Amino acid sequence: MNDLLIRPATEADLPTLVRLRDDAARWMLARGITGQWQPGELDEGHFRQVMAHGEVWLAEAGGRVGGAWELWWEDEAAWGPQPPVAGYVHRLMVDRSSAPPGTGRRLLEAAERRVAEAGRTRVRLDCLAGNAPLNAYYRDAGYRVVGHKEGKPQPGGAPKSFTLMEKELSEKGLPGPAAPKAADRSG
Repeated sequence: MNDLLIRPATEADLPTLVRLRDDAARWMLARGITGQWQPGELDEGHFRQVMAHGEVWLAEAGGRVGGAWELWWEDEAAWGPQPPVAGYVHRLMVDRSSAPPGTGRRLLEAAERRVAEAGRTRVRLDCLAGNAPLNAYYRDAGYRVVGHKEGKPQPGGAPKSFTLMEKELSEKGLPGPAAPKAADRSG
């Protein structure tokens, strides 16, 4: 998985996206991380809808999917109306059975690069407020807490409270030349 190929997801990838999401939910539950994701919450229709209004990206190496994420160009449910200066990362998922350590960070860097390529200067995400390890993960990746959102509606579940995080992008803040390759970065 050292040479990740980053590409937009297609209709044919919908079952893989559902599997990745469900596997990530099971991984969290096995480690006592409850209240975030549950297997079966999202189906192919969820990812199809995101692909129609935003972007879904896959990372592959050696013909195996190593992870995926959603990239939205607005997120009023969490952030309210905003000027078009940010991309919003959602559902960063890593295939724990095949991806080496560090894959999640490489996926996040690829998302940051895509946001910068779209001419936006910030990457935003929301993180379940009660998931301290995940909040720390994003802080370690250069994100800062900029607010909290209580009772954000959830696809397939009850509203939850989130930490709102943001990272300013700059030339020096973007991933370096060893960043993942993109097969197609059109949006």
